[in-house]
Amino acid sequence: MTQTLSVIDHPLIKHKVTLLRSKETSTGEFRRILREVSLLLAYDATRDLELSETEIETPLERGRFPILEGKKLCFVSILRAGNGLLDGMLDLVPSARVGFIGLYRDHKTLEAVEYYFKVPELLPERLVIVVDPMLATGHSAIAAITRLKKAGAKRIKFVCLVAAPEGAKAMADAHPDVPILAAALDRQLNEKGYILPGLGDAGDRIYGTA
Repeated sequence: MTQTLSVIDHPLIKHKVTLLRSKETSTGEFRRILREVSLLLAYDATRDLELSETEIETPLERGRFPILEGKKLCFVSILRAGNGLLDGMLDLVPSARVGFIGLYRDHKTLEAVEYYFKVPELLPERLVIVVDPMLATGHSAIAAITRLKKAGAKRIKFVCLVAAPEGAKAMADAHPDVPILAAALDRQLNEKGYILPGLGDAGDRIYGTA
């Protein structure tokens, strides 16, 4: 697989992804479990944030201790399914800035079409973490990252729940500088561009619109 893809190897993540795959998992349970998984993914995606030191006083003495440095990071959700990952990540980093990119997939061409774009200021100074549960064909992720680069983003990561080999390769070819973090790498895409074995349409399962 591509050098840009990292599959997070953690027993809790593997267990929870299996629960998300099951068609017996209700909409409410799907949301709750996805929120838990997204927090775990955010933990891994932010492990290389830069630190500086600040001087504070504990109840016992004064000292210098680590603190996050620079502008607050930015989560960018690819609407609508990306919002399912966003909530758990904000649980971990509540001060993060948030942006949104609205894209829909043309079911004939499978290409991504943009309909909305809103991101925070000072994007070049922030780590930007793009979130979308599924990396299938890769078209939406590639379009989102291309748009963010045009807006000035310089440090970008892409975080997803499940990736397909085809999407991971397309992303690596289009944006070799963008690391991909996934909870699982699945077998392949079907003729309609859905991931197999996958978990169905993530947006439909999050919002109960299947």
